[in-house]
Amino acid sequence: MLLDKPLAVQVVALTGATGFIGTTLRKRLVESGLTVRALSRREEGVHEGIEWIKGSLENAGSLERLVEEADAVIHLAGAVRGSSLDQFNRINVDGSVRLMEAVRRVGASHRFLLMSSLAARHPELSWYAASKREAEQAVQKRAGDLSVTVFRPTAVYGPGDKEMRPLFEWLLRGWLLTLGEQTARLSFIHVEDLVRAVVAWVSAPQVHSATYELCDGCPGNYDWQGIAEIAKKIRHGSVRQVTVPAALLQGIAQVNLSFSCLTRRAPMLTPAKVGELRHPNWSCSNTAVEQALGWHPNILLERALEERYF
Repeated sequence: MLLDKPLAVQVVALTGATGFIGTTLRKRLVESGLTVRALSRREEGVHEGIEWIKGSLENAGSLERLVEEADAVIHLAGAVRGSSLDQFNRINVDGSVRLMEAVRRVGASHRFLLMSSLAARHPELSWYAASKREAEQAVQKRAGDLSVTVFRPTAVYGPGDKEMRPLFEWLLRGWLLTLGEQTARLSFIHVEDLVRAVVAWVSAPQVHSATYELCDGCPGNYDWQGIAEIAKKIRHGSVRQVTVPAALLQGIAQVNLSFSCLTRRAPMLTPAKVGELRHPNWSCSNTAVEQALGWHPNILLERALEERYF
């Protein structure tokens, strides 16, 4: 997305630049003519038009170097896997607080974007959701007069995603694993649309402190049957729905959590995550963010599946 007018922001400080969303975003920011400074545990120097600052969310010095002279800060880095609430909080909450404190000490930035999650709407459902909500509150509390925008995207998918891609591949083979009630409301957003929303935020002449939900804009969002119908249309064949019982899902999650203690690898599916996965209403509306930023999503789930754009 190339911009044909001067930007309100010229220098962007970015965390999470090597992750799923960040990999796409950093490229689009550079294409938009911005100077991008990104935090990395490994990279250093200038590569691909990006100035890499070696460091981490635990290192106050590297965070100050990251945000120095930056007009805007975009905070993507965070944990989506973990075996305890404390593990999520150390990254999602404490890391966000350290970054905001660095911004306030340096004092150059005039806008801050926190990438949260729609899960933060229901912090009681999972460790991840609770940590995201607390991170939002912690950053807003410490912001002072700095404008803080919170994006709460729904389930994000697209090239580079490792979590949802296998589910979509099975769906197009004719198998749909359903979690929770058949009437559950679901929503999705393609990574390119989410990144376009971030670029719209960067290019906006003025932004205000606000929290926005983001999805692909499908009227009424989705349900399991609707997703099956989309797949039937694309593959010109039947789709079998296999409902995973709650007890089985909980059992798998418990085994997964126990196994992670042996391997010391952060798990995705845990007993705490099950409540989030089985929640009956992940519907979402773009009304507020569209009015604020003039952004509109372009990629519905049907198009992404049909074009294998995931």
